[in-house]
Amino acid sequence: MYEANWLSILPPVLSIFLAILSRQVIFSLGFGIWMGYCIYESTNPLTGATLALDGIIGVFSDAGDTRVILFTLLVGALIATIEVTGGVRGFISLLQRNKWVSNGRQAQWLAYFTGIFIFIESNITLLVAGAVSRPLFREYKLSAEKLAYIIDSTSAPVCVLLPFNAWGAVIIGLLMGVNIENPIETFIGAIAFNFYPIAVLIVCAFAILRNVDIGPMRAAQSRARDLSQVAPEVETKGVEEEVSDKNSKGAAIFMLGPIIVLVICMPLFLLLTGNGSITEGSGSTSVLWAVMSALSFSWALTLINRVASVATLKRAFLTGTSDLLPVATTLLLALALGDVANLLGTGPYIAQLARETLPLISLVPLMFLISSFIAFSIGSSWGTFAIMIPIGLNIALALDASTSLFLAAVLSGAVFGDHASPISDTTVVASMASGSDHISHVRTQLPYALISGGIATIGFLVTGMIVL
Repeated sequence: MYEANWLSILPPVLSIFLAILSRQVIFSLGFGIWMGYCIYESTNPLTGATLALDGIIGVFSDAGDTRVILFTLLVGALIATIEVTGGVRGFISLLQRNKWVSNGRQAQWLAYFTGIFIFIESNITLLVAGAVSRPLFREYKLSAEKLAYIIDSTSAPVCVLLPFNAWGAVIIGLLMGVNIENPIETFIGAIAFNFYPIAVLIVCAFAILRNVDIGPMRAAQSRARDLSQVAPEVETKGVEEEVSDKNSKGAAIFMLGPIIVLVICMPLFLLLTGNGSITEGSGSTSVLWAVMSALSFSWALTLINRVASVATLKRAFLTGTSDLLPVATTLLLALALGDVANLLGTGPYIAQLARETLPLISLVPLMFLISSFIAFSIGSSWGTFAIMIPIGLNIALALDASTSLFLAAVLSGAVFGDHASPISDTTVVASMASGSDHISHVRTQLPYALISGGIATIGFLVTGMIVL
């Protein structure tokens, strides 16, 4: 019988370091799984590799884990279907036709609320909000950096606060891998403690309301006013091609309809699977059924209106699922790493070390800062979720502490690091979608991100003092 010791912490710790050094999350997770089974079985590397493969396959023996992985792939199919049917183009046209914007501040609010409303997936949020707002920012002499900051602050920070989207499914799946009894309730409980995303949304709204331009942002705004253009050096043709749909006659209903179905079905299925109680419902079942309902609605609407053929929809389905295959693979390996960490007793061992060496009130802000560092280094909030959620939640369980609070610290740190990182995919897409120079976007956004990060750190420290 294996007894937890210092070797128990090697698989996740080495996964973290490898991910930081190589920026290859999938490879790093696979290495951690292999090492974990070598340690657990006290076996040679070759036998450990076969055990690791069996461990990865064993993830599919859990129906809940399998449902979440399928959901992740189907979200990609839904996104691709919305794009190919012209839903994004139609939504942009709807906003432009109604001319709801008559000045620069209203243009900023449009970008802000578009980012909040389109919460199905962070990159879709960035592309839609950027495409809608970019012409208005040019017209009212606002900088591309300001637009990039606003849409970047309302994409991932909004997505991580909601359980009924791709982000929520991944997080819930990871919670199930840690054997949390009620992952939906834990996730919902973490929303109030998720200080960084909340701080980002408040700081961004305040910056729009009071016209607060800090440091590099002030220079960017001044340049935009003087030159009467956003960013003349940046080529945005590729972005416009990316957000333009194949069907130029797209209508907003092809995007709004599936999103509304998804939003309605998620709590409805939670009620059904929980026998009338949302918090007791099956998260994996509900998210899978919800996205299947949204996808079915999108297909039916498309075929009824003869917008695209079955063959076109099939190609979109395959393209969309393949686009999110790396995410599904990351989730699969994260669940497998969590399984071997449970066998090694990693969480209880780390909790015991923390109890003996650190004041309890420091653990929550420490989880936030470690997650921030990892996400900044690897440029991926989801990759950080995969590494840190099993560690943080196992510590919380071993200490009999609030799992929602520890989850919030990990989620907040992952989004903070991702938000500030120059190698983050969302940071890159925000630059592209707004027509901003990438490094200029990173420089102008960083002061706002640091302010929000400071607020979050204080929030976790104070909350830890109260709760722990």
